[in-house]
Amino acid sequence: MLITTPDTQQLVFTGDEQHCTVNAGDYRLALFSAPLHFKLYRNDIVVQESATDGHFVRQHRLPPFAKTDAGWIVCLELGDDESIYGLGEKWGKLDKRGQLVRSYNHDALGVNTEKSYKNTPYAWSPEGWNLFVHTPTPVTHGVGYAPWSQRAYVCVVEDNLLDMFLYHCDSPAKSIHTYSSLTGFAPVPPKWSLGVILSKAYYKDSQELLAVAREVREKNMPCDVITLDGRAWQDTDTRFAFEWDPTRYADPKPVLDELKAMDFKICVWEYPMISVKNPLYAKAAEKGWLIKDKRTGEAYRYEWDLSPFGEVLTPLPDSGILDFTHPDAYEFWKESHKPLFELGVDMIKADFGEQLEDDNMLSYSGDSGDRLHNVYSMLYNRCVYEAAEKYCKTGPFLFSRSAWTGSQRFPAQWGGDPQADWHGLAASIRGSLSWGMSGGPFFATDIGGFYKDTRDAELYVRWAQASVFSAHMRLHGIGPREPWSYGEAASDAVFNALKLRYRLLPYLEKATQQASETGLPVQRSMALAFPNDPLASQFEQQFMCGESLLVVPCIVPGGKVKFYLPEGDWVRFNAASTSPTDEDTYQGGKYYEQILGLNELAVFVRKGEQVVLGPEVEHTEMDMSATTMWP
Repeated sequence: MLITTPDTQQLVFTGDEQHCTVNAGDYRLALFSAPLHFKLYRNDIVVQESATDGHFVRQHRLPPFAKTDAGWIVCLELGDDESIYGLGEKWGKLDKRGQLVRSYNHDALGVNTEKSYKNTPYAWSPEGWNLFVHTPTPVTHGVGYAPWSQRAYVCVVEDNLLDMFLYHCDSPAKSIHTYSSLTGFAPVPPKWSLGVILSKAYYKDSQELLAVAREVREKNMPCDVITLDGRAWQDTDTRFAFEWDPTRYADPKPVLDELKAMDFKICVWEYPMISVKNPLYAKAAEKGWLIKDKRTGEAYRYEWDLSPFGEVLTPLPDSGILDFTHPDAYEFWKESHKPLFELGVDMIKADFGEQLEDDNMLSYSGDSGDRLHNVYSMLYNRCVYEAAEKYCKTGPFLFSRSAWTGSQRFPAQWGGDPQADWHGLAASIRGSLSWGMSGGPFFATDIGGFYKDTRDAELYVRWAQASVFSAHMRLHGIGPREPWSYGEAASDAVFNALKLRYRLLPYLEKATQQASETGLPVQRSMALAFPNDPLASQFEQQFMCGESLLVVPCIVPGGKVKFYLPEGDWVRFNAASTSPTDEDTYQGGKYYEQILGLNELAVFVRKGEQVVLGPEVEHTEMDMSATTMWP
């Protein structure tokens, strides 16, 4: 998972079996044997140490540092009021203090539990220390978790080998940069990917797909990408084998050609599984390209549990799971994308990747399902992204649902399947910010929510307005997500949001370039953006978009927003007005409450700063050279 090895330094050992010291550069590591524990110094200042909770040494409590039959336990000291951030995409509070977090990818089936699609065993403290456990295996983090210890970070690593990075940086930005230096920076995504992505699960045939695309252009809706999701282009019983459903797409080329003529980029869905009803299953099984069942030596047959999806999905046959640790299987899957890209596909939505959950599963590499589980998604992401690099004519880009350490190198990710309600919106924003604090700079959510097509017009508007300021912007859910499907008032408000999105593209391009260089996400939590302001971190729903735009999303019905502006003067951002008045100026260091109209946004810029804006366009193939500065 590492892309680079830290610079080597000469180590100087002193001491004996009871106590020894290791010196290297600015760091000094003191090790003690009875019980095993450590202190880490940087420039002779303790930056982290084993937990000092005295009762840990008793038999019925956790030791400060220990090897167990299942792996390792590492207990780190926590300050009394110390916050901890990171650990991947999580839906709850950004500050993980008090939480029990398991680094283990799940098909989360919503955004209301600790379970999530994108995890990484990387955490950081505003005090400067960082912990990264370099392992594919599950890691459980008791972060000041009261049943274990309120004063310790207890890390349970389910691996015989303990490979752990513990380092100190002077700022959260430097912390994430260091982590990204180890695990990889995200490449700059193509400009068109920053435009609006339109989708639903799913357009049932080519007639419906083209009708929607034509209506988008007829109504002058800003949009760059249209998606053939899930069951839109593949036969359900025989997917997935890179084959177009012959009953609906006997010849897909004229359909894709018409979409191209309307200046759409085209996204298609996939997952890394092959139905037992497809002839490819038998071929792949014979060649050893599928995950095997330890009990039989045959290809493992994954049985779908579709009960959580209710009426949304019809039954699916058993499937084999592609083994990306097999070089030939990896190459086959990568090369199988070539006809898609040659046909005109621009982007792949790489779904699932969380299904290696049975320890009876065995890979070509010799790893069991449990050990391979987390890293499998990264291998899957990498394979599909490499296909896009090799064959896509419009620049490589990827959407993946499941991710692990290193997946940020194959951008970008979306936030799985949120519930279509106000809690789903709020949790999706937290998931985006949490992933961004964990080294994942590019993220999108399902605007309007996925589960249950509630047709809540106000929710849809607020979700779209918040997503204007995310790295990528996708309208997606069970039902239609075209603005006019929600009524006139909602349609007008969302159209305004989409127009603003395109005017902000020059600004967002700069933010993505910076993300690629620094690891900093496009959406930055207040704790990340304002580490020296103790009040800012308490406002976990608001965020910075890039360096200049402070965004306060509306996450409750009725338009009420509560927010805090850091020290200094701030100006209310309104792209339609280049001359802010005194009424648009706000004093920082203060808390505010406001009621927003359906078309109103709460976005602020520091007084004196400028934001570059582009022209109003409907897609990125249009002339976008005319830029202005706001204000």
